[in-house]
Amino acid sequence: MVERDLRRRGIRDERVLEAMERVPRHRFVSPPLAAMAYADVPLPTDEGQTISQPYIVALMTQALALSGGEKVLELGTGSGYQTAVLAELGAEVWSIERSPGLHAAASTRLASLGYPRIHLVLGDGTLGLPAESPFDRILATGSLPRVPLGLTSQLRPAGIFVGPIGELFDQRLVRIEYDPPHTRGETLCVCRFVPLVGEAGWLAAVRRPEEDP
Repeated sequence: MVERDLRRRGIRDERVLEAMERVPRHRFVSPPLAAMAYADVPLPTDEGQTISQPYIVALMTQALALSGGEKVLELGTGSGYQTAVLAELGAEVWSIERSPGLHAAASTRLASLGYPRIHLVLGDGTLGLPAESPFDRILATGSLPRVPLGLTSQLRPAGIFVGPIGELFDQRLVRIEYDPPHTRGETLCVCRFVPLVGEAGWLAAVRRPEEDP
């Protein structure tokens, strides 16, 4: 997977490639899908969610430019796969999930894999986690119509936000570096993610096509 689907498609951060190699992706999908766990495709998970394809996980992680020791806020724990990749890179991860079922399952799964620097929170990820701010990085694993101001205020100077922004069915994966009064942004690719539901995101979940870069 790492050589075929990541390095050949332009992922150059060796630390990201090594982290992706270490995380057992098959532990984050249902047993019937285990044979497809290392294919470069998104796969369905519980409650109508998806686990992102490996390339997208690697691209988003690379865009965070982690060197180790950063405090990262993840919006949408889901299966916990992206969370584990961040932890493998030495980040202290605070991850918020609104679904009690997904939160419980990810808690059990990540605990069994032994990640002490992961803190899982049940709540509305679109509001962030002001009590634990500031963060060095914020990563959204579901789409948002816009980047909520309440999130960017939780970043340290020169902090980075990465996530899919746009319409309900089509978004741009963006990387934005906030260093008031300057803001530098770039589009990494077009994409299609499940919606991040919450007060500052989408108001309700909808049935939609699978995530597709």
